[in-house]
Amino acid sequence: MILVISLLLVVMALIGAPLFLVFGGASILGFSLQGIDLSAIMIELYRMAGTPILITIPLFTFSGYMLAESGAPQRLVRFTNALFGWFPGGIAIVTLLACAFFTAFTGASGVTIIALGGLLYPILIKERYPERFSLGLVTTCGSLGLLFPPSLPLILYGLISGVNIDDLFLAGIVPGIILLAILSSYAIWKGRQAKVIQSEFHLKEVVASLRAFIWELPLPLILLVGIYGGFITVSEAAAITAMYVFIVEFVVYRDLRLRRDLLRIIRESMVLVGGILMILAVAMGFTSFLIDARVPMKILGFMQQYISSPLMFLFVLNIFLLIVGCLMDIFSAIIVVVPLITPIAKQFGVDPVHLGIIFLTNLEIGYLTPPVGLNLFLSSFRFDKPIMEIYRSTIVYVLLLFVALGLFTYIPALSVGPLQWFKGL
Repeated sequence: MILVISLLLVVMALIGAPLFLVFGGASILGFSLQGIDLSAIMIELYRMAGTPILITIPLFTFSGYMLAESGAPQRLVRFTNALFGWFPGGIAIVTLLACAFFTAFTGASGVTIIALGGLLYPILIKERYPERFSLGLVTTCGSLGLLFPPSLPLILYGLISGVNIDDLFLAGIVPGIILLAILSSYAIWKGRQAKVIQSEFHLKEVVASLRAFIWELPLPLILLVGIYGGFITVSEAAAITAMYVFIVEFVVYRDLRLRRDLLRIIRESMVLVGGILMILAVAMGFTSFLIDARVPMKILGFMQQYISSPLMFLFVLNIFLLIVGCLMDIFSAIIVVVPLITPIAKQFGVDPVHLGIIFLTNLEIGYLTPPVGLNLFLSSFRFDKPIMEIYRSTIVYVLLLFVALGLFTYIPALSVGPLQWFKGL
């Protein structure tokens, strides 16, 4: 029965069927073959719809789209350039920081490459960075902020796995900073090697750019101080963020207009949310079938015959997740794969928060690997470059991300440590 369902999934996916049809059809067939009432699928949907944290997905997505459609990208680039542009590799570091900020709010939906790529790529070329380096940098940055709050994949992982989202937000900060540090080090080395133009530090420009960006600068602080100070929940933080961004972009800066922009932004952002929720609705039913069929336990039993240590399990897990990242988009992978690997990881003593950071780092790499790497195709389209040229430009960055993945995998203190420290206060 499981073999038949697996073949059905593969065939439907190969002929280009939408994912919600693939998972929905598979779950209906699976429950029918087991003689279980199909209301089991709707029960899962109803249970998920009653989860309070679900409201954070549309609210944070709406906030990210408003920021991307406003003048915030230009203000952010100007401010970070004033602070770091005089560094060796300064504009490359600016690219990393600006894109990480936007990806955290837009959920690696491709908005970062579209909104910031066209702005930053010409600047990198103008500053004499090599073209291949610049293409790879902008392409990689499209998914760089996945580990920072309020990352949509972090929220979705917590929703599916049952892990506290506050814990995931805190656990992702240090690994996210390490990723930035590794890529920034490479950017500095490359900047010196290419002898790029370095701008001078001007305090007046820092002050002027800070004044221009002053209303958007508090956004990360609102989230971190509000949530970890115990003042607001994650759901309340999502609502406050959406309202704050709305007021700033529509009222304070007036970059956006109610009649011209509001309905369009709502429509575009909710298309993404709707796609996620449709997959989520049917995939949870399919996952319920897999659990009823004891698929995770069978996989665990098979693995225990050949894997005896948590370190070996983590190695095999990374290979598996890298393959998943090559074949599935991040939201589908989280919804389908997380319920399968969570109980297995628990049996090997892997902390679920640590597992979340490993999972998302793998899928961040998946954005840069063929055949489904979204960032590759977006960059190819945005910069009018052959896809093979984009592949070549990202190889070095993928290798650097592998280094970070190894650190996160085998040094759990990087993710779990800050969480334990904070809870011990």
